[in-house]
Amino acid sequence: MRSLGIDHISVFALPPVAFVELAAELGCDSISLGLGSARYNPEGYPSFSIRDDLQLRRELRAALQANGVHLALGDSLPVMPGQDGLDEWRATLDMLGELGARRVGSVSFEPDFARNVDQYGRLAELCRAYAIVPLIEFVPIFAIADLPTALAVIEQVGASDLGLIIDTMQCGRTGVAPTDLQAIAPDRIGYVQLCDVPLACAPDYMDEAMYERLAPGDGELPLRDYLAALPRHAPLSLEIPQRSRAQAGEGPRERLAHCVSRARSLLHSLP
Repeated sequence: MRSLGIDHISVFALPPVAFVELAAELGCDSISLGLGSARYNPEGYPSFSIRDDLQLRRELRAALQANGVHLALGDSLPVMPGQDGLDEWRATLDMLGELGARRVGSVSFEPDFARNVDQYGRLAELCRAYAIVPLIEFVPIFAIADLPTALAVIEQVGASDLGLIIDTMQCGRTGVAPTDLQAIAPDRIGYVQLCDVPLACAPDYMDEAMYERLAPGDGELPLRDYLAALPRHAPLSLEIPQRSRAQAGEGPRERLAHCVSRARSLLHSLP
């Protein structure tokens, strides 16, 4: 059976060590991680900062090792309009490297194509020194808004280790077909974020993306066809925040157990 991970927005503000333990309890072998507490905190957990708390980083490293869980993705290194992100990226990569991160995600808010090429070239070079693979995620409401634009930036940069995050929500909402995914060179697809959503967009795209996704099979995306089109080597992680279920009193374990079960059923259905 293909392994599964859990992305950090799925657990909202759950502290990192508890997140690692939950992933292991649910049979998942990886997580993604942001560097601070999520703004939405329905369970009222204490706030944390991986960036500022050396002791927390030590405890997190120990928890990852003890539970057989690895940090598959650090989230994220943004490209900002008119800014050179090198110094900020380096500080973040220092911490992610300390935690054994294998990849780092990035979104762009820079509308200028040439600047995106320049910045992602710099990012790829910097990440190489940390043995961390940089990955671009396209998001319909951000500057790199679709798959063709992300691929064009990657092609212009020309770095063999700059890849893509494939988020099934973003694919569905931007009209990506399974055949489009099959056409991508397999080694460009570095990470897959799995969720389901209705075909119709919610009024606030970002609110839905950050707070209200569905478990596989609970929405209308062609997930089976998407996964069949994607390379099996790409890490697969559940990015399924569910605010409505949290507000109904379900904790992270209850919410994610349902998502893991639905994802495994989907994987069992693949050829």
